[in-house]
Amino acid sequence: MRADGREIACSIGRSGTISAADKREGDGATPIGSWPLRGVLLRPDRVMMPAGVSLPWRWIRSSDGWSDDPADPAYNQPIRHPHPRSAEHLWREDGLYDIVIILGHNDSPPVPGAGSAIFLHCWRDRATTEGCVAVAGDDLLALLPHFAPGDSLTIR
Repeated sequence: MRADGREIACSIGRSGTISAADKREGDGATPIGSWPLRGVLLRPDRVMMPAGVSLPWRWIRSSDGWSDDPADPAYNQPIRHPHPRSAEHLWREDGLYDIVIILGHNDSPPVPGAGSAIFLHCWRDRATTEGCVAVAGDDLLALLPHFAPGDSLTIR
């Protein structure tokens, strides 16, 4: 990944990359395209907010989630747990979502089944993701002040 004039090691989906038109829920692929940085979610018991962050942000709460059920009217949107349909829990013990940048993939409006919860987030042991882009938490934290509204992440 290139950001702020430097190269940063990253991992992508376990199935590699895929065109955004072919992206499907659960395929494990990272969608190719340029995705706006919509905002930042931070876990308050693990992360201190760095100075100079200009993207919209908020603290993650233990009830926060993200709908990944194509039949859910809230598909690919934030939800609160308990939720009657399938949804990721954003408050995780593994640290992957301690810092999350929401990418604007399939969100305007969401197309059911075309992929949900595509984030830039922390990695664990450089493992592949379910379709997101992941980097070391320290790198992601250091980059936050360099991102601004209107910036995008381009996946090739």
